[in-house]
Amino acid sequence: MMLDPHTCYRALCARDARFDGRFFVAVSSTRIYCRPVCTVKPPRRENCRFYPSAAAAESAGYRPCLRCRPELAPGNASIDATKRLAQAAANLLEDRALEEEGLVPLAARLGITDRHLRRVFKTEFGVSPIQFAQTQRLLLAKHLLTDTKLPITEIAFASGFASVRRFNALFRERYRLQPGRLRRHAPACRSSDALTFELSFRPPYDWEALLAFLNGRAIAGVEAAGAHGYLRTVRILHGGKEHRGWIEVAPSKKKPALRVMVAASLARALPPLLSRVKTLMDLACNPVEIGQALGALARRRPGLRVPGAFDGFEVAVRAILGQQISVAAARTLAGRFATAFGEPLKTPYPTLTMLFPTAEQIAALAPRQIARIGLPAKRACALRAIARALADGDIHLAPDADVEVTLERLRALPGIGEWTAQYLAMRALAWPDAFPHTDYGVKKAMQLDDHKRVLAAADAWRPWRAYATMHLWQSLAKEGAA
Repeated sequence: MMLDPHTCYRALCARDARFDGRFFVAVSSTRIYCRPVCTVKPPRRENCRFYPSAAAAESAGYRPCLRCRPELAPGNASIDATKRLAQAAANLLEDRALEEEGLVPLAARLGITDRHLRRVFKTEFGVSPIQFAQTQRLLLAKHLLTDTKLPITEIAFASGFASVRRFNALFRERYRLQPGRLRRHAPACRSSDALTFELSFRPPYDWEALLAFLNGRAIAGVEAAGAHGYLRTVRILHGGKEHRGWIEVAPSKKKPALRVMVAASLARALPPLLSRVKTLMDLACNPVEIGQALGALARRRPGLRVPGAFDGFEVAVRAILGQQISVAAARTLAGRFATAFGEPLKTPYPTLTMLFPTAEQIAALAPRQIARIGLPAKRACALRAIARALADGDIHLAPDADVEVTLERLRALPGIGEWTAQYLAMRALAWPDAFPHTDYGVKKAMQLDDHKRVLAAADAWRPWRAYATMHLWQSLAKEGAA
């Protein structure tokens, strides 16, 4: 957004949640920066400075507010190419890609030069990628210090610092206090087997619809969704090591946020883990902006979100298994697939018993081995083909992927047509303008049979056709396929 000081100050005085995460206000008299929803008395206008990111505020010498906690602000969903590129880079930085790869390889993953990456990043966030990454490490550490009882040494390494000494020095320099001082704010009681986080969103948020969508497609043993919330097993490769565990996601009872419980075994993989949860739950969405674009279509359920993907390969398998069959039948096949090729995992939940197989594991199988779960030979070949493409790095199913290149490569694979490609763009790539126009449910809800007419009619919903798809499916007594 354009940081017009007058508009920002009005939003601050109104504590307008629609602007939460879209800018931060720094107060020159206190040298503290806040979210626009902070509950403290609004400062005088002449003392306010507005920044597009927490990193920009910290680079200007401000430290985070301990009351509104800027590390909990929701992210930004964007359709603009430059903004999306900067956001994709930000997601990689949150995943600690900069420490593991360096800036030049990171830029190459996005298909640009490191010089162009620095330029678009500076334009969008007001700081360099390195400054942004440093702030993300500090904010995660602050989060862990405030909300968990992890040892400070463990927090330093979990946040991405190479040494405790560097962590302590930078924390004192930036925030003007010792890390241990935040321990007074930590909860009085916390299980040593789990960490708890709150991830904010911009209301409204249709949790019931999102949970119903995930529940209808939950893979037995890997996922479960119901009154308790959403549960799943987790396998993440991070820092050259595989981390295994589980998560539980449910709405906060007091705030516009989701409460995320994470197995302590995943502490060293928190950055990519929390990034995946945000994508899966579509927490970067700005429902007011989307509702204005969709008009009457979005009025009945204004908080509807597009469920993302916790793991791109998992959703790809689920989409291929769901081709031309019912949601229930696809769920049964997905459960068989996980049971046949997954790995057992012990968790505190009787419904979570296994890890979904990796692309590398399925790529090593022959199609006939995959077909044994009750699949046609062509579908087994399609599953092996996408597994091999992902294992070899030919395709990348994540929000930072190039949408057009990925769609082209998906369509070139056997057994993947336009519907599957668009569905994966919608969920695995988190592309807000993805539109599975050949979907039976979409055509039925629009009361159109011809694909060209469907596309023409949906043009008015650009650039939010993925959200339009969710509303179309919700408008039916039965949802569309997959």
